[in-house]
Amino acid sequence: MSKEKVVLAYSGGLDTSVCVKWLQTEKNLDVICVCGNVGQEETDLEKKRQKALSLGVLDCKVLDLRDEFSDEYLTHAIAANSMYENKYPLLSALSRPLLAAKLVEVAHEYGATYVAHGCTGKGNDQVRFEAGVLALDPDLKVIAPVREWDLKCRPDEVAYAHEHGIPVPEGANDNPYSIDDNLWGRAIECGHMEDPWNEPLDDAWTMTKSPENTPDTPTYVEIGFEAGKPVSIDGEQMKLSELIIKLNKIAGDNGFGRLDLVEDRLVGLKSRECYEVPAALTLLQAHKALEDLTVEGDVLRAKFALEQQWATTVYNGKWFSPLKAALDAFMDETQKFVTGTVRLKFFKGNLTIVGRKSPYSLYDYGLATYDRDTTFDEKSAAGFIYLDTLSLKTWSKVQGPGSGIA
Repeated sequence: MSKEKVVLAYSGGLDTSVCVKWLQTEKNLDVICVCGNVGQEETDLEKKRQKALSLGVLDCKVLDLRDEFSDEYLTHAIAANSMYENKYPLLSALSRPLLAAKLVEVAHEYGATYVAHGCTGKGNDQVRFEAGVLALDPDLKVIAPVREWDLKCRPDEVAYAHEHGIPVPEGANDNPYSIDDNLWGRAIECGHMEDPWNEPLDDAWTMTKSPENTPDTPTYVEIGFEAGKPVSIDGEQMKLSELIIKLNKIAGDNGFGRLDLVEDRLVGLKSRECYEVPAALTLLQAHKALEDLTVEGDVLRAKFALEQQWATTVYNGKWFSPLKAALDAFMDETQKFVTGTVRLKFFKGNLTIVGRKSPYSLYDYGLATYDRDTTFDEKSAAGFIYLDTLSLKTWSKVQGPGSGIA
């Protein structure tokens, strides 16, 4: 009798390699692995595939998702100026729904009953994977081995791996950090940084140089946008995934893109997190600057509130939800005329917007200038102020400070 099948989100690391054996031995399931490249640092996916096959899986699907991640996910994040709690550009929350979608696709392909992931019960990613899977196919069942097994810490996992013949790299217990990365940046937690008073050590940062070690002269960059999407650097057209890679290098070499913050996790606890997001922060700041020039003021003010809702919705794993779809429709409408060029200045860990232009600019020099040739009729301001303050004056006479009531 054939076994039931499970599709596992496989990174090739210790956790998911142990998950393979645990699913095989404890759940008696045939395992199919899915390894998606969303731009993470370790891109030797063929080695990971061979490692999975050596563990006896039915198959290991290696998928290059960098362009799909950029064009279908990061473009929405840029349109929404996504900053969770107004301080951090979503990172893992943007890649998890794409990976969840691929788990569902492969489960359908192989007739699998289950999908599985290697997330802990304390983090956000368990929710993102499972919400994504269940939104796309509510009949699939989800297994989370790390929430079920009795392996309490990394040394326990290493011992389990040795016991079951799973290859373990030398020094597997030595890495103090938990890292997650993709094209949009890099998340660093655990180790020395679990005390929020401790300054991150130099070895935590790999994408960005210390500002002290950056060039002594500014670096200028021009980013071109079409309908809200970044399309060029210094006039050179390129696809978004390549543009992000190039901008990560430029901004990182100038020491820009480090974040050290405490965020509120979905599961109810506060977590100290460090992020390296040089391209993400750069593109969001540039995009906002171009929106200031091209999007009408009332729309901008309404958009700001909805941006926070967009970021929270995605952070909480609701990428595939009616609310997210409705928010995207609003964001898409606002991007029609966000076309133009933004000039940036990097220097010693800082980024400054120093220029912006657009064929759809709503900035009217004649109205804005204080020179003699202004087209703004200042005399009309008196009537505006009279009407704008009419309600305030009425209140003051009857109920407010000017009412004379003791």
